[in-house]
Amino acid sequence: MSIRKLAVVTAVAAVMLAACTSASPGASAGGSAAGSAGASAAVACTVGVSWNNFQQPRWAAHDKPNIKDTVEAAGGTYIDADANLSDEQQLTDVDTLISQGANVLILLAQNNQSILPALQKAKDEGIPVIAYDRLIEDPDILYLTFDNVLVGKAEAEAVLAKVPTGNYVLIKGDPGDPNASTFLPQGWDDAGLADKVKSGDITLLNGPDGTFTDAWKTEKAQANMEAIIDKAVADGNTIDAILAENDSTALGVVGALTAKSYGFPPLSGQDGDPANLNNVALGKQYVDVFKNANELGKAAGAAALALCNGTAMADLKLPDGLIDPTVAPVAGLSAQDFDTPNGTTVKSFILQPTPLTADTLQVAIDAGQITKEDLCKGVDAATAPDACK
Repeated sequence: MSIRKLAVVTAVAAVMLAACTSASPGASAGGSAAGSAGASAAVACTVGVSWNNFQQPRWAAHDKPNIKDTVEAAGGTYIDADANLSDEQQLTDVDTLISQGANVLILLAQNNQSILPALQKAKDEGIPVIAYDRLIEDPDILYLTFDNVLVGKAEAEAVLAKVPTGNYVLIKGDPGDPNASTFLPQGWDDAGLADKVKSGDITLLNGPDGTFTDAWKTEKAQANMEAIIDKAVADGNTIDAILAENDSTALGVVGALTAKSYGFPPLSGQDGDPANLNNVALGKQYVDVFKNANELGKAAGAAALALCNGTAMADLKLPDGLIDPTVAPVAGLSAQDFDTPNGTTVKSFILQPTPLTADTLQVAIDAGQITKEDLCKGVDAATAPDACK
């Protein structure tokens, strides 16, 4: 058994023990969420997950196995479907998951508006819904993600410290994702981007809102970036730094820079995808904000088990020892209120991200995100970061 799986089993077993204790005569009335999560092993619990895509590596490599391990370690059943970036297919997938007996749904929405009919159907069936890593504007969902404002802030802080003045390019994700349109840009501005643009220290070469990338597609980001490079060259402008919102768009940027033989200005990304971590080691990407999806998956699995057993969202509490304390929510392991951009209040677990540069890549190896061999592939020994020595 792997160390990761052993940790999951141990934490879930502890929750199950808490359930037995809370059910015994004279037990404390506290810890209802722990009791619910543990008791779910004793009843039929099927957790259905609707993925919007598996094209971004993290979902299949990290999120899915940790949700699955956590659910199955407690005796539950895991089922899922991949919508392959299709709004319509995701609606069909949710219907199928419900018909297959899902007691709880975890939705990674392709589009937070298009998914609403599926959400309503789940609500009509009395099925609790977890909005996984992408917000769905509805007061009845549980929102489980990383602090995406803090992700954006970490991206911008790193790049601004490296390039405090000059010409910047902004490469954003899908316009229908609040992470791309709201949370990450807010983080950039919290780090000082807006103030530097206002003062004239930074010029945005592709407009005040940057360039969005449909479905976060790498090839689309590359095409957009190639056009931006061509225009910059034609206008006699130098690109000094690039803020890309995530790793799939950052890969597209690196592809464009390579195709145009432009060199590699400091570039941001987030997710900790292996190809991007390798690019950090190679000097092609400056910072990658690591969102430890292994821990997010464990948290989602534990929350789903508790919801399956009837625990109210307001009473949810993640089991002690389940997730790495370095990424655990700042507010603690109990569900907290989160105010959405549209003014809706939802219950949430918001985990913490970890920015990585060449100097701190060992963190990704230690977390099991990537092997040293994959991290250091193609790296020149003469300029290798410490993690590759």
